[in-house]
Formats: sequence, structure tokens, C-alpha cells
Amino acid sequence: MKSKIDLRHERSGLLPDLSGIKTPCYLLDLSALKSNGEIISEVAKESGGKALLALKAFAAWPVFPEISKYYSGTCSSSLDETRLGFEEFGGEVHAFSPAYKDCEIEEYIRMCSHLSFNSLSQWERHKRTILDSEKKVSCGLRVNPEHCEVETAIYNPCRPGSRLGIRAGELENFDFEGIEGLHFHALCENNADALERTLDAFEERFASYLDGMKWVNFGGGHHITRKDYDTGLLIDLIKEFRKKWGCEVYIEPGEACALNAGWLISEVVDIKDNDGMIAIVDASATAHMPDVLEMPYRPYIVGSAKPGKKKYTYRLGGPSCLSGDDIGTYSFDCELKPGDKLAFTDMAHYTMVKNTTFNGIRLPDILLWDPEKDSIEVLRTFGYEDFRSRLG
Repeated sequence: MKSKIDLRHERSGLLPDLSGIKTPCYLLDLSALKSNGEIISEVAKESGGKALLALKAFAAWPVFPEISKYYSGTCSSSLDETRLGFEEFGGEVHAFSPAYKDCEIEEYIRMCSHLSFNSLSQWERHKRTILDSEKKVSCGLRVNPEHCEVETAIYNPCRPGSRLGIRAGELENFDFEGIEGLHFHALCENNADALERTLDAFEERFASYLDGMKWVNFGGGHHITRKDYDTGLLIDLIKEFRKKWGCEVYIEPGEACALNAGWLISEVVDIKDNDGMIAIVDASATAHMPDVLEMPYRPYIVGSAKPGKKKYTYRLGGPSCLSGDDIGTYSFDCELKPGDKLAFTDMAHYTMVKNTTFNGIRLPDILLWDPEKDSIEVLRTFGYEDFRSRLG
């Protein structure tokens, strides 16, 4: 019998009936969110480590009651993310910020179980407030292992000149009073072999500071729920580290929690010809799926193929005034026409948390599909007031 961590899913072709769905919308797949959670929970159980949901990737709080049992808590990167995890998710609440403002630190203390600091000056600035507080918070330092596994610079926390993390040389003669953990984050969509190499670099630089630490946080970027991810190696790495250093180990999966767990459903609005056929759709790359331009990458559309592979090829563009609001070029078996619906896959993570109302373009509604009940629930709709209220 296969363990849960072997039961990874490929759901890109599995969709409910879209005929009555208003577009654009994010359509979340509850069964996929649960399946991802089961895999991550099994990894934590077998390794003895703890997994935190990274809210920066997925923060659709209406589904937290359905998935919170799979995680030990949440990790956040701002005061509002921290509050969301504290109020809506439960469990441990971990926070990291490149710099904590004086006016916010008391709120972090009230809500957090763990706080990681990005610089020694930040720790010294807030140390007395934290240590003198009646509420006990376990504090750590985010360190920079100075080891790069991420090719895209914008997502590489260890690139030269990075503002994130403390280098080993800065810790010479540092008084560790009040510090109980170390936190590094160096990965993005990586497999376990990248973590293995990063751990080697981390231990090479920081081994002398690990004795007596209560916890070490391996950060995020672990693509655990991807079909080819080596969960066995991840489990072994966590087990070995815990045994060697006698501390708790945390991981912060974000994208892995919502991988292949939702679509962005869009509708064709117009077709035009300019050195090739162009389809204007009601979903925007810049406003609704910004990683398409930032990463950049070409999202898959159900039933499509690469340009020229099928009979009809179109370049897809969004509704904004940005000339570069291009999603990509695709081919289809049939001609596209206004009213046709397109399903962009793997749109549950880094979309809803990053989208904007640029140009006054409305945010996509958020829908939840439960395949077991064959039901679709509207979690949130957006309108004019959501745009207006942001500006005054």
C-alpha cells in the first residue's frame, strides 16, 4: 500500500462544469488543498519536524477550517498576515520581517509564538521589550547561508547584496542571550537535493552557533507536493538534523500547500488580427497573475498546446492598458470566439495574495469547488467599492 506522500495528484484536466460561472474567477479545489495538506502532514509526521503554512503564498482564510489540521500553524511576513494566522488559523504563529517598526512590536509579541529577526541591530532595538514582556515569545535570527540555488534573482534571498539574513561573520562576539533559534530561507520551487546542499552550507558557516538552540527553521521553497519531489530525502534530512543537533525543525511550505489546487477561469472578450491572431480575455497578467510577468512563466491552459501544435494559434492579452499585459501564445483545436471560457491551471498560490485593482479592473471572484459534494460555493465577490475604498 502506498503512503500518503506517494499519492500526489495531477489535476490540470479535472474541472467542474464552467457554463454558469461568472468570470474572471479563481476556482479553488478543496480536495486538492486537502491532498496537499495530507502529503505535507505525512512528511512532518515521518520526519518529526513541523510544517507551517506560509501565508505569503496562500491566505484564503475561509478554507482554513478545512486545512488547518495538516499544519502546526502559520508563518507570516507582516503584521496583517500575522493577525490573519492568529485569528483565523490557530496553532503556532511565526513571523519574520526585514524590519519591525517600533509601533508594531507589541502587537507581534501579543500574537506570535516565534519571532525571527533580520539584523542584529533590529534584535538589539526590540530585545528588552520582548524579554521584559509577560508574554513569552521564542526569538531567533534569520541567517544567510550565502549559498544560491535559485536562478531567478528576484526570488533569490541569498544573491550577492541581499538585504535578507545575517551573515556568519556578523555573529562573532555576539551575545546570544534571548535567542533560541536560527532561521534560513534560501529556496524557491526547489527539490530536496537543493535543501541538502543548502544545509551543508548552513552548517559549514553556523555550526558553532547551533549548540543549545531550541529550533532551526529551514524556511520555504520546498516543492513537496510536486510529483517528482524527493520526500524521502527531505524526511531523512530533517531526521538527521534533529538527531545531530537536538532541536526542533520547522519547514514553511507555501506554494506546495496550494500547488495544482485551483484555476483562474477567464472568458474571451474579443478577437483581433495584428501579425497573428490575438484574443483579448477578461483576466489580466499584470493584475491577476503577476508572476506570469515577474518570473516570468507561461501558465498552462486546459486543452491548449504550444504555438502551432494545434490548428488555431492565438496570443492572449489582458484587458488593462499596459501594452505588456500579455499572457502568452497558445494553440487550440477550435477557433476561439467571444464567450469561450479558458481555465488557467495552478492559480491558487501567489495570485489572490498578490493581485491588484490596477486600471480599476475588478479582482476575480473567489469560488470553492468541493468535488466530493459536487458543489461550488462563492466565497467572495468583488465590485466597484473594493476599488474605490482602497483610494480614499
